[in-house]
Amino acid sequence: MTFTKELRNENDDIFQRIFHHPFVQGIGKGELPAEAVAHYIKADYEYLNAFMRIYGMAISKTAAREEIAYFHSQIHFVLHDEIHPHHNFCDYIGKSYEELQGKELPPTADHYVKHMMYHAQVGTLGETLGALLPCPWTYLEIGQYLIETFRPAKDHPFYQWITFYADVGETTENLRNWLDKQAADASGAEILRIKDAFRKSCQLELAFWEMALTCEDWPSGKAVSSR
Repeated sequence: MTFTKELRNENDDIFQRIFHHPFVQGIGKGELPAEAVAHYIKADYEYLNAFMRIYGMAISKTAAREEIAYFHSQIHFVLHDEIHPHHNFCDYIGKSYEELQGKELPPTADHYVKHMMYHAQVGTLGETLGALLPCPWTYLEIGQYLIETFRPAKDHPFYQWITFYADVGETTENLRNWLDKQAADASGAEILRIKDAFRKSCQLELAFWEMALTCEDWPSGKAVSSR
């Protein structure tokens, strides 16, 4: 069994909770509260901006040009391809993408970003990959689960979102293969840190959906007080 297969098995409980979360189920059913969708887009736009910066930080931990090229291609993917599912959500709620950008991260998303930043700053490349991998992996399996469970037709309001993520297997496979190679040479202590980073990211993926559904905000209503 590969290391990443072991990670997937150990965290199946969280994957299953994600699949059955009311927001994810709402995507499958084609029915979601507009305010929850808007809250998701606001947070995910800023989260993905941070995700690209973490890819950039990971470049500093690589040596081979092909590895640098891979992270570069992933930054390009987020910038130019991953906007499409956001546009699908924007069309559903009748808002422009631009008006939902530049917002403060809610507490859960803020914590998720800083969790990944921590591993990218002080951890190994393996830890960084472990923290990054649950995002594309859970979305891939969400897309596949929704297609299998709801069999959406082209007139489904979230057809573009579902089919986009059901087809991002290459990103997940590449990151898995890379993490498997890193784990092969890792110490026992590093393996535990990678597993911890991966599980916490899985749990924060689940929490991200809950954050969107509840329109989570800071207790004061603002992350930073204005003067």
